[in-house]
Amino acid sequence: MIRDAHGRKMSKSLGNVIDPLEVINGISLEGLHKRLEEGNLDPKELEIAKEGQKKDFKDGIAECGADALRFALISYTAQSDKINLDVLRVVGYRQWCNKLWNAIRFAMSKLGDNYAPPAAVAVDQMPSICKWILSSLNKAVAKTVSSLEAYKFSDASTAVYAWWQLQLCDVFIEAIKPYFFDESKFESERSAARDALWVCLDTGLRLLHPFMPFVTEELWQRLPQAKGTERKESIMISEYPSVVNAWTNEQIESDMEVVNSAVRKLRSIRPQSDKNERRAAFALCGADDIAKLIKAYEFEIVTLASLSSLKVLSRDDDVPRGCAFDVVNESLSMYLQLQGKLNAEVEREKLRKMKEEVQKRQADLTQIVTAAGYRDKAPQHVQDLNMKKLNECMKELTIIEEEEIKLERTIAEQN
Repeated sequence: MIRDAHGRKMSKSLGNVIDPLEVINGISLEGLHKRLEEGNLDPKELEIAKEGQKKDFKDGIAECGADALRFALISYTAQSDKINLDVLRVVGYRQWCNKLWNAIRFAMSKLGDNYAPPAAVAVDQMPSICKWILSSLNKAVAKTVSSLEAYKFSDASTAVYAWWQLQLCDVFIEAIKPYFFDESKFESERSAARDALWVCLDTGLRLLHPFMPFVTEELWQRLPQAKGTERKESIMISEYPSVVNAWTNEQIESDMEVVNSAVRKLRSIRPQSDKNERRAAFALCGADDIAKLIKAYEFEIVTLASLSSLKVLSRDDDVPRGCAFDVVNESLSMYLQLQGKLNAEVEREKLRKMKEEVQKRQADLTQIVTAAGYRDKAPQHVQDLNMKKLNECMKELTIIEEEEIKLERTIAEQN
């Protein structure tokens, strides 16, 4: 049963009836009122219904298209047999369709008119960012296929969406853009990025097709055909994606988790008023393997976090004054050089929230490991994992407390 966003059954007298054609094609508030007036409601019920429409659809319903509505309904199937349909969620998927168009537009401009995709890609010779996106695509394919086979359609739609939005568009496409800025540099990287981008779009569109048939058909037809293969007349009859074992790379996926976390932390500590200014950043590493990882992905971090530079520091090095700070994990902290004086209250509040968050995790874990019967009932690997998490919390708390001391010292010197 499809209900409204508030969980109410749809009723003409409430004015909350959503016609799927009106979501697909769009309709103004006046159009919604007119539909009510053409019904058989008495004047009092008509006024109540119109007020309900004004409240829920004050600007009418935007044109969303069939694909966005279809994808939204599929994603809602996790709610058992009742769906509380929020039209704004459908609008969000329509905007995501625009992202798909932009990804294809970017790809076509970078692939060029004469690009001919290879029959098979040489993954071993690709940059790490290309290896990562193909490995993450493999994981998305595996999750989508297994979810479809188990009739878990919401899980399948989530896997497809997360890969397209969070990994391909937000990370990979942004990370490879510098390869195309200067034709005199990055020749091998640019070639590999083209191949990886084409594979991602071809496979990704075929993966998405059952959920969004119209936009994927239109975009897939624009892609060049791989060498030595015969183009199918429609994406509908092309082969559905399957896992390619040669693409799987767990180590690079693990490394990129750290890289993406570091980028998110750097973005979060950048002031809103300073979003377009490139700043120097510092990575304070508490272990050699982390330092090696950050150095290996320096180019990607600088690109994705819009930095002017990134310097790797060890625990023995001093961090320059006037830096905003955040913890990635117990072995890595990120610092961003700010212009002018630090805002003392903002930084204190930030550190206080960080500390509270870690203390809450620590308290929850402590409650688990000290529960009656925990040592006898919990498997050893679970106990080991929880102890590891507890140690990580203690290390993070130590780092935050050290930063609190440094902040107060810096503020005292500025005053």
